[in-house]
Amino acid sequence: MQLIDRNFDPDKLESFFITHLNRVYCAKLHLAKRLPEIEDAANFTDLQNAIAETISIVEKQIARMREIYKLLNTEISIESHKGLTGLIEDAFIAIQQQSEDPLLRDMSILFYMQNIESVEMTSFQVLQIAAVKLKNEQIKQLLKENFEAAKADRSLLLFITAKYVTG
Repeated sequence: MQLIDRNFDPDKLESFFITHLNRVYCAKLHLAKRLPEIEDAANFTDLQNAIAETISIVEKQIARMREIYKLLNTEISIESHKGLTGLIEDAFIAIQQQSEDPLLRDMSILFYMQNIESVEMTSFQVLQIAAVKLKNEQIKQLLKENFEAAKADRSLLLFITAKYVTG
């Protein structure tokens, strides 16, 4: 087995970190903008409440991410990042396709919200791991809080899905 030198160039790692933080940040901004639409479209009261809670969580995650940018002494870049933002937009299109059937629309919302939270959890988790090399405890803590919030939100949505389907 070949040994690989894992001594990252600190500047390149920070650039990688910021690029991917930007992608997640853009996705969170897009989500914050679009979530109120599906909150209004949801039929199930528990789902409406969960979406309202998700909006609050997303706003807190965005604030934490802004703090990370300050700690890194870097500017936020909101260039077009189609990856995560595209995933979110595709989810909203799929939800709109169920506009005539409130039951299927709610199931679509639950399905896609959980998918989005799973991707965000993974993104925050990888950034958390990369942040170890940045040697900034506050950044690691902020990312941990964002990861834990996404994880709790996903669990809530999973619980609501089970409650919704089983009656």
